[in-house]
Amino acid sequence: MIELYNDSAFACSKLITKKFSTSFSIGVRLLDKKFRPAIYAIYGFVRYADEIVDTFFEQDQKYWLEKFRKDTYESIAKGFSFNPVLHSFQAVVNQYHIDHELIESFLKSMEMDLYHKEYDKGGFQDYVYGSAEVVGLMCLQVFTREKGNYQELVYYARKLGEAFQKINFLRDLKDDYIDRGRSYFPQVDMTRFDDRTKQELEKDIQHDFDESLIGIRKLPTDSRFGVYIAYFYYIHLFKKIRKIKAEDLVRHRSRISNAKKLYLVVAAYFNHLIRKY
Repeated sequence: MIELYNDSAFACSKLITKKFSTSFSIGVRLLDKKFRPAIYAIYGFVRYADEIVDTFFEQDQKYWLEKFRKDTYESIAKGFSFNPVLHSFQAVVNQYHIDHELIESFLKSMEMDLYHKEYDKGGFQDYVYGSAEVVGLMCLQVFTREKGNYQELVYYARKLGEAFQKINFLRDLKDDYIDRGRSYFPQVDMTRFDDRTKQELEKDIQHDFDESLIGIRKLPTDSRFGVYIAYFYYIHLFKKIRKIKAEDLVRHRSRISNAKKLYLVVAAYFNHLIRKY
């Protein structure tokens, strides 16, 4: 029956989320139940595309990414796919009327990872928008469908996605620069990456976080805590990164342990109860 296939497709996206991102899956579980399948489906889609360009170097990545693109749009048009990740994603796109421009911008950023090793300011902004901001905007379209305040929150959602991506760039300096030869931050010479440069980047990230928190406060109550958990986790990852010297950050990937993540959930919950944000 189609209902059984639909359920299994969404279960597949949920499993992908749990396997690939402990922190994100925690945030999703703290959303209202009605949102969880859609957010799992969005994550499953973006994760698989990201894996094509970041993991399977022995494969023809250009071919597989283009096939993924074609299969994505075909599944949306037909309302069906035998790929369970795309099947669940198309269902969300069609149900919540996800803007196709967001999907295309995301796929273009994934394609940029195949060709670009360094970015100027314009390229950096395009990449961050497509790789991170639009993912937040897809989720926002899900969260705000009933209340209808999407446009009011677009700026803040973009700032949150921007902050998350910049933190990812700092956290993954070793993987991106040393292992893959990528340098995302414009006008930053990674051969001379020092504490002063790092502090300038951190100042910019702090501004993004400050702006995004304004928008989190305006989210509907049924999605606010789940988003705040993601914010709270990244703020603490940011604090940890700020304590690390630039030269050490390039050599070692920063992370937060699972035990610490559980502690952060409890701390964020109490902040949420007393509205301490």
